[in-house]
Amino acid sequence: MHKETLALHYGYDKECHGTMSVPIFQTTAYDFETAERAANLFALKELGPIYTRLNNPTTEVLEKRLAAMEKGAAAIVTSSGQAAIFYAVANLAESGDNILVAKKIYGGATTLLTHTIKRFGIEARLFESDDASDLEDLIDENTKAIFFESLSNPHISVADTEKIVEIANRHGIVTICDNTVATPILFNPIQWGVDVTVHSLSKYVNGQGSAIGGAIIESETLNQKLISNPRYPHFNEPDESYHGLVYADLPFPIYTLRIRLSLIRDIGAAPSPFNSWLHIQGLETLGVRIKEHSKNALKIARFLQEHPKVKSVNYPALESSPYKAKVDKYFTDSMASGLVSFDVGDFDFAKKILNSTKIFSVVVNIGDSKSIITHPASTTHQQVKPEELEATGVTAGLVRLSVGLENADDLISDLKDALES
Repeated sequence: MHKETLALHYGYDKECHGTMSVPIFQTTAYDFETAERAANLFALKELGPIYTRLNNPTTEVLEKRLAAMEKGAAAIVTSSGQAAIFYAVANLAESGDNILVAKKIYGGATTLLTHTIKRFGIEARLFESDDASDLEDLIDENTKAIFFESLSNPHISVADTEKIVEIANRHGIVTICDNTVATPILFNPIQWGVDVTVHSLSKYVNGQGSAIGGAIIESETLNQKLISNPRYPHFNEPDESYHGLVYADLPFPIYTLRIRLSLIRDIGAAPSPFNSWLHIQGLETLGVRIKEHSKNALKIARFLQEHPKVKSVNYPALESSPYKAKVDKYFTDSMASGLVSFDVGDFDFAKKILNSTKIFSVVVNIGDSKSIITHPASTTHQQVKPEELEATGVTAGLVRLSVGLENADDLISDLKDALES
């Protein structure tokens, strides 16, 4: 089935309940009926709901749909996108290890992966995801993951996924791609050899800014990379916290299973069933929305490119963009989401634009059906050092747009007034 059909039907058998809408199983716990069945569930001899921190029928539908749309083997949903990124890395690395992190990623992810996770004894080494020219030189025997974004936020750059994967596979290292901005409608990293994709479901998947959530999806081939790989002994040796379970011996996708049985079990950043239901509602219309977001964004990017007060525009589907060839190569119908950024030269002018728009709201979310305007250097990337900001293109005059589903001409008029008032 095509992705749009999967988003509407996959993973839910309406004959079980007779409801067209996936039910909300708003519960913390489940009746196992017998002591024997309870023991079997905990021993993985049977599969089924145990406790909503671990699994839930509503959340399971969302997980199945996301895995199917990303062409993956299995998925696990978390309480937030940041939790998804943390789990994805913590499932591979421990104290004394290092991870390779793209320079051009979301500011919150930068802080998590280069500062917060340092306190766990995990070192982050930064690389250029545009061409991966410096990636291989950073790898050593303690490198456990390579993390990058398919479409970076707010730089709107396109990673050289194919080259990153080729280098990672040569060294037996797991790749993690944040596919939040592109969404599974526009791009499937797993089909290009990526091992794991992560998402902030709060963005385009939800589409209404109504719920926080994250997701991790693993590829069909990840088991092969993990099993007997000396880089990842914890998948191949007995897990003392789970009665000596050896994940490599199980007939399941073991990467997300270990997150469920170890990390979500112990840390508990799990989604509520109601939030999972909200994300399901958004996912059902994602295929229609992301294409309209992309069409509006391209029209606005072309307007900004011609405006005399705009120094530069970042939108990879523009004919003049250095990333246009990659967009044509990787993304469905050469569409590149609703994220656009442009530089007006200095902070004061950027602030004036934010304060002058009438339709665009000053918000730090992206992917909403309503249009959003943000100044990254003073908000989402405020904690990043000035020299690091400049190196990654987040200048004082950079303005980021999350282009919504309003009429594009109305949005252009709003920006024109803000630029010229």
